[in-house]
Amino acid sequence: MIPLKDTAPRDRFPVINIALILLNVLVFFHQSALPPELHHRFICTFGTIPAEFTAGLGAFMEPGPAAGAIWAAALPLFTANFLHGGWLHLIGNMLYLWIFGDNIEGKLGHLKYLVLYLFMGAASQLFHIFSDPHSTIPLVGASGAIAGVLGAYFVLFPRARVLTLVPIFFFITFVRLPAVLFLGLWFILQLFNASLQGAAMGAQAVAWWAHVGGFLVGLAVGLLTKKEPRAERRY
Repeated sequence: MIPLKDTAPRDRFPVINIALILLNVLVFFHQSALPPELHHRFICTFGTIPAEFTAGLGAFMEPGPAAGAIWAAALPLFTANFLHGGWLHLIGNMLYLWIFGDNIEGKLGHLKYLVLYLFMGAASQLFHIFSDPHSTIPLVGASGAIAGVLGAYFVLFPRARVLTLVPIFFFITFVRLPAVLFLGLWFILQLFNASLQGAAMGAQAVAWWAHVGGFLVGLAVGLLTKKEPRAERRY
């Protein structure tokens, strides 16, 4: 299922959401222009590597200057949200952020949206790290932060409708799905894939647990943000 647009009206111009999309695109252009060796170093420096984070956390528990290692290990929890593994990865993430992020920014306000977006991205990566703490594969992508946006949208705009492209074998159809159904199905798919991947005990090509964790954190953000009932609006 591919979302194309939603029916929830914007409360304000989404300046932060647009800035996040532009920053993701600019960073991707930069990393794509790097030669292979520098590209690999860039991903390993600014992507989240679970084994390095775990080692930094262990160093933090020890006295002495080694405690500073946790801060170097924690920085990628934020920077990794702006790296992507390819054009499809980038376009898919930015499509979801464009459709759902503007309404969450409108509900939260600009600064609060930015802070919580970064927080949800970092929290989602912790779920991935805990699912595979010894992995040496860098984790990159905005998916976890965007999953948090989806979780908040699920709570705050359940009656909105999402125009969705649904491929059925060789046919393509367009349907308007309630947001609660679209996002509920999306979450179930992430949870199903995460469970399968955990059972397989193999290297994680997709950080499904980051998606699951981000969505759960977003649900909490949505519940905490929900205000007193206002006059009903039609979507």
